[in-house]
Parts: sequence; structure tokens; C-alpha cells
Amino acid sequence: MHFSATIDYPADVEAVAAMLADPEFVARKAAATGALESHEEVVRDGEAFTVTTRLKLPTTMVPAKFRSLVGEAIEVVLIEAWAAPAANRSRSSTLSLDIHGVPVRVSGTQHLAASGAGTTETYDGEVKASIPLFGRPIEQAAVDTVGKVVDVERRIGLEYLTAR
Repeated sequence: MHFSATIDYPADVEAVAAMLADPEFVARKAAATGALESHEEVVRDGEAFTVTTRLKLPTTMVPAKFRSLVGEAIEVVLIEAWAAPAANRSRSSTLSLDIHGVPVRVSGTQHLAASGAGTTETYDGEVKASIPLFGRPIEQAAVDTVGKVVDVERRIGLEYLTAR
């Protein structure tokens, strides 16, 4: 199932990319998800960077009818691999989200591009659940969760940029 989302930030692409690579921002974003536990890592390679976020989340994010399939908590690993800036200073990343023990995969891309007086971050991807009979509702639940996570990033990102 396809998902897409956008966030508009009142800062230039360089400032938004620096925010996304800031361990403090990554930790604040993880905490805002309601994670029971989290571990964040930012690895730089020149101007490129990879953010790996490991979360143990309560199953309250999972629709009630599917909670018995996942137990008391779910472990999620999100990897965002950002390339160095393009000639026009835009940025692109690949993203993957793995939910341990659940045959659901999320993969996609993110883009940062100048727009108006700021930057637009665009998400585009696919959710695939390999569960007979329940695949489509689980995919929809995952897409809804992606939307909630983007809302958290928007809120934390705006707070972060306002404080700078």
C-alpha cells in the first residue's frame, strides 16, 4: 500500500538536513513516539549520513484487533540513509522500517527541497504485509502509523528549528 506525506519547514535545506542528522533531534523524535526504549545512532560519511533508530513501542499504536498478533510491545528499526547534497542543495534518502516478528515491511524515499521561504520534506513509499487474509488491514494500519510518525516529526522539527 502506498503512502506519501510532506512537511514544510521554515528553514533552508542545509538547516533541515543538519537537524535530521543531529542526535539530539533524533532522540527527541524517538521520545515523542512514546517509545518504551530507544537507541539512536547517526553515522556520517562526508556530507552523507545514516540515522538508525531502534524503538521498543507499546502496542497501543497497533489497532486493537491485531494486538494479539504482536504481544506486549513491538520492536522497530528505522534506517534513513541520506545522500550528500545534489548540485541544487536538495537531499534524498532511502528509508526502511522493519518490525521484528511481524511480516510487515516499509520502504521508501525522503526528499528535501527548497520551497518558498523554506524547505519541503517529502515522503513516498510502500507498506507490504505478507499475512494472508489480514494483509490489507494491517497495511492500512501501518500507513496510518506512518502518518502519525510524520506528524510527530513535524511537531518536533518545528520546535527544534524555532529554538535555534
